[in-house]
Amino acid sequence: MDYGFTTAAYVVAAVLFILSLGGLSGQESAKRAVWYGIVGMALAVAATLYGPGAGNWLISLVMIAVGGAIGWVVAQRVQMTEMPQLVAAMHSLVGLAAVFIGFNTHIELVRVAGMDEAARALLDGFAATVAHKSGVEISILRVETFLGIFIGAVTFTGSVIAYGKLAGKVDGKAKKLPGGHLLNAAAAVISLVMLVIYLQTGSSLAMIAMTVAALFIGYHLIMGIGGADMPVVVSMLNSYSGWAAAAIGFSLSNDLLIVVGALVGSSGAILSYIMCKAMNRSFISVILGGFGGTTGPAMEVVGEQIAIDTEGVAAALNDADSIIIIPGYGMAVAQAQQSVSELTRKLRAKGKTVRFAIHPVAGRLPGHMNVLLAEAKVPYDIVLEMDEINEDFPSTDVAIVIGSNDIVNPAAQEDPNSPIAGMPVLECWKAKQVFVSKRGQGTGYSGIENPLFYKENTRMFYGDAKKSLDALLPLID
Repeated sequence: MDYGFTTAAYVVAAVLFILSLGGLSGQESAKRAVWYGIVGMALAVAATLYGPGAGNWLISLVMIAVGGAIGWVVAQRVQMTEMPQLVAAMHSLVGLAAVFIGFNTHIELVRVAGMDEAARALLDGFAATVAHKSGVEISILRVETFLGIFIGAVTFTGSVIAYGKLAGKVDGKAKKLPGGHLLNAAAAVISLVMLVIYLQTGSSLAMIAMTVAALFIGYHLIMGIGGADMPVVVSMLNSYSGWAAAAIGFSLSNDLLIVVGALVGSSGAILSYIMCKAMNRSFISVILGGFGGTTGPAMEVVGEQIAIDTEGVAAALNDADSIIIIPGYGMAVAQAQQSVSELTRKLRAKGKTVRFAIHPVAGRLPGHMNVLLAEAKVPYDIVLEMDEINEDFPSTDVAIVIGSNDIVNPAAQEDPNSPIAGMPVLECWKAKQVFVSKRGQGTGYSGIENPLFYKENTRMFYGDAKKSLDALLPLID
């Protein structure tokens, strides 16, 4: 097969992936950016199938067809509210693929090492590449394979636990086994010892022992992170999956896999860092799974939640000149984004100033609320980030909170023992009136009590967000 064609195709695919990543930074260019990614991936798959070492066409085509069919079905069935757990599930598959490819590389290393020179001369594909490597190159390949499996295994179990927490199948509270960080440190030391043994002997047992230790690290790291911080976890696992892919790319000498893995790994790490700053978290503590718990008894919340009916909310909105809407995961669950868009349209048609305040970790996925609002065709120019709008709340007549809890929780500033202490939040309680659209009096996904609901200028607009807003719309005159 022609190396030149494959190399050229990989270069074009890499450029398309870079354009895709860059385009995703803006809502206006996001759709075009997705198509760049689709075309780039299609080109990469075609070049790999056609390129050097290609074979087993029937198996490859069947696997592509099966995987494509499963992806199509999943894409049709998954709701926007389930996107965070879907992303976590996809990360787990990347990690598992890295583990399988790494073990396949290890098997090939063992097989080729046991051959004589005559048998090695008959090899082709990846085995032939291994057969022509020097002793130093074999050692480097072992390190690359070891790292690929280690990162992949951590990503796999970590993503499975993240999926469970996001889907409500695993308790969202931060939990660690007795010993806490010492267990993670012990597993890391065991993995390092296994690397030394593997470099010296090529032992399969050392590789298996490391894999078990890495699987435990992934499980225990994510179990130790509280539900309020899951958006950071998703971006962190995205970074892990990228580095796993890059490590396997080195093992397979696949330039495109290295480039794509580095893009995903670095962008995920940068996003995690940005989100950590937005939540006033230490980036290192995120990596070590050491946050999401409490440091003492939480501050007692006094007062009562005062409800308001649809007519009361409508009267306040009709009298208001400036309105800020704060969407959260509850809006996604109720699929109320279209109703929110219609309410915005009617209010703006009356000459009122309506804007949206988006917290960096609103929802359970980075950019979750932006996607929902874009889907509902809310104008981009009225969707503002926290830093752009937070200082405007004191001059705002009405703030409407739709299904948010932690990102509007005053406890972040008032209670040093709160799990979200120090986290920058949207200071909506400074508005003249605050209406909170909420199903009931529960504490939400993270289980943290919110003093906002008890403040004098806050009224609770109970009920399903979509039904509540739909009932409100005819009263906006």
